[in-house]
Amino acid sequence: MEYVEEGPYRFRIAPRGSMRVPGVVFASRALLRDAEKSLEQVVDVAALPGIVEASYAMPDVHWGYGFPIGGVAATDTGDGGVVSPGGVGFDISCGVRLLAADCDRRSLEPVLPSLMDGLGRVVPRGAGPGGVWPVTGAQLDRILRDGSRYAVEEGHGEERDLRRCEDGGAVADADPERVDDRARERGLGQVGSLGSGNHFLEVQQVAEVYDEPVAAAFGLAAGQVCVMIHCGSRGLGHQICSDHVRLMDRAMARYGITVPDRQLACAPVDSPEGRAYLGAMAAAANYGRANRQLLAEAARQVFRREAGASLALVYDVSHNLAKIETHPVRGRPRRLCVHRKGATRAFPPGHPELPGDLRAVGQPVLIPGTMGTASYVLTGVPGGGAFHSTCHGAGRVMSRHQAARTVGGKQLRERLEADGIAVRPVSWRGLAEETPEAYKDVTEVVAASEGAGLGRKVARLVPLGVVKG
Repeated sequence: MEYVEEGPYRFRIAPRGSMRVPGVVFASRALLRDAEKSLEQVVDVAALPGIVEASYAMPDVHWGYGFPIGGVAATDTGDGGVVSPGGVGFDISCGVRLLAADCDRRSLEPVLPSLMDGLGRVVPRGAGPGGVWPVTGAQLDRILRDGSRYAVEEGHGEERDLRRCEDGGAVADADPERVDDRARERGLGQVGSLGSGNHFLEVQQVAEVYDEPVAAAFGLAAGQVCVMIHCGSRGLGHQICSDHVRLMDRAMARYGITVPDRQLACAPVDSPEGRAYLGAMAAAANYGRANRQLLAEAARQVFRREAGASLALVYDVSHNLAKIETHPVRGRPRRLCVHRKGATRAFPPGHPELPGDLRAVGQPVLIPGTMGTASYVLTGVPGGGAFHSTCHGAGRVMSRHQAARTVGGKQLRERLEADGIAVRPVSWRGLAEETPEAYKDVTEVVAASEGAGLGRKVARLVPLGVVKG
């Protein structure tokens, strides 16, 4: 793949063939070493009808379904712009929630083993059913419409949780009627569950603060204990993506749309198919928010019981969504459908969608590392690129099968616990698949994001214990 270095941490792929816009990749040369397949996907995405500015890739970019993971693309809804389920992914509203405890590592250390045992018992994990909150069909409808707001209304959280959650805890315009029976069936028994793969609940310590005033506004301080939760909309979101990829694949010919890869199946944003997908996607996003809300409540109960500590929400943000947003394009405000797949929205200080207590400092951006490595908290910056987007994690460099061949789960657990990290896995195979060597260096990914002007570091968090899906 040919690309030119335009500036620090910025590479450009010139338009060719069916590309309507260039590809722009924010990365270092080292991070691009194994990115050939994902850069081909950046090129394919640049052919989407209505795409504006560029097909963007974040520093953690790697191969995905249709879109690369770490891909950002916006289409102009007033100029034939499309929405593509592949630009969101199967785990709709997969995201990260960070909570800060009112205790430090020293006070937690004596009870850490019992705390981790308690978290391991209460957090449902694995590929099948099982959730913290058994719900009825009518309750599931409310979750799909109102997300975390409904969970808090039912006593699973506090009002402050909604102020510190993206979109106030629920995406607008959710349409539960667009969620079919099979998706509902899959979601009914999984409210408040981690799932499997790279999902986790991690107990962490704030090891370093880079910007004390911003960290204080977020509710973070050096030495403080935190809890980070990474999960999404489980089987319900997966089913919605599968259903709508099929529907759009059949509809494209009717709209005269051709794409270089069928995994990029799409439809005009304002078409019946486009509106149906966005309504179902928003419902799945609300399910994802409620899912993390319930897991946070389960963690709060264990912290109160084992450590006499409370947990306050720092922020909850998704990294697999398509949002209708207004951004300037060639000097004019345009209504865009912004796809972020494995990419985090990063609003700057002063943005009207930020909660009042964060508006002066910018949006918290939560970047999980891998087991045994640091995670980071960033903040959005003025003039942030790619429609105010940044990376979402470390980014895979090894398939799960390859990773499991490099290390055994028991061996990995021994290694992590020798480093002082308590591990509570659901299976040895699942643990091995997430070995740190399967991922890029998250510190380098964050440095590239900061160097490219996509965000600014606020704090570094290190793991004390992990509950693994």
